[in-house]
Amino acid sequence: MLKSMGQCLSPCCDQQGPTSPANSDTGNNSHPRSVYIAGIPLSESKDTGCGEPNPPVSTPGSEWKMFTPYPKLPPIKKQTGGMEAKRLSLISKEVSDAKIQSLFEMYKDKDEDCILADGTERFCMDLEVKPEEFVVLVLAWKLGAETMCEFTRAEFVSGCKAMKVDSIKAIQSKFPELLAEVREKQAFKDLYRWTYKFGLDSASGQRTLPTDMAISLWKLVFSQREPPVLQRWLEFLEKHTSIRGIPKDTWDMFLNFVEQVGDDLSTYDDTEAWPSLLDDFVEFENDRQNQNVTTD
Repeated sequence: MLKSMGQCLSPCCDQQGPTSPANSDTGNNSHPRSVYIAGIPLSESKDTGCGEPNPPVSTPGSEWKMFTPYPKLPPIKKQTGGMEAKRLSLISKEVSDAKIQSLFEMYKDKDEDCILADGTERFCMDLEVKPEEFVVLVLAWKLGAETMCEFTRAEFVSGCKAMKVDSIKAIQSKFPELLAEVREKQAFKDLYRWTYKFGLDSASGQRTLPTDMAISLWKLVFSQREPPVLQRWLEFLEKHTSIRGIPKDTWDMFLNFVEQVGDDLSTYDDTEAWPSLLDDFVEFENDRQNQNVTTD
């Protein structure tokens, strides 16, 4: 890339004491409180002296409707709004394998069954990002790419399925989520270690990362959160042209190094098993600091 870049049914009642002005309706239309069982109002009644109770009296503007109770009330379906239904639909939407395959075909090389440098550049252009941007590195990591500027069909298809995306817009919508993910310590550590292998030229059997490529990748992978010592480390590498390659153990240990040492390297312990190149760097920095101290 850098190369191109429920409702209760129990009876409930309103208990009350003897009728009084404080707890009864006013006027001649007052009626006793009712007990509700399964939605049916059963009114308290007064004996009329004829052996039958008075029928319930309704208040103005209301009607009592007697009905046969159901053995069980049917559940009430919750109505969801249009926006909520649309959101749930998007969440549950399955990605289309055919769309992913079609997307891959848009960028794959005409002679190879993979996306190469030109296709990667067009892919980034459609995503409205530059190949050298950090988010492109993260995207390549999520797609499981093993080689820079190259996506095999298997990598592209399986990576898109894992991210649940099948279009350019869907991939773009994932960018904030991807950037948030690598702000977590373990995810960034995985990204960092993967970056070393990603930078190797596997076609030529390269096993050690060239120093100039390592410098470019260190700048990129730390572009969102730069360690205080990074610039001095890169200057040290650029100044010492005899350092032609960065071994993997040096790359991996540098992440531990920047997490443990202070800005002035005061917490560096040379008795620990640091790679020799880091020992040389600390010695170089200490000598440079001493040269800046004048004596009478």
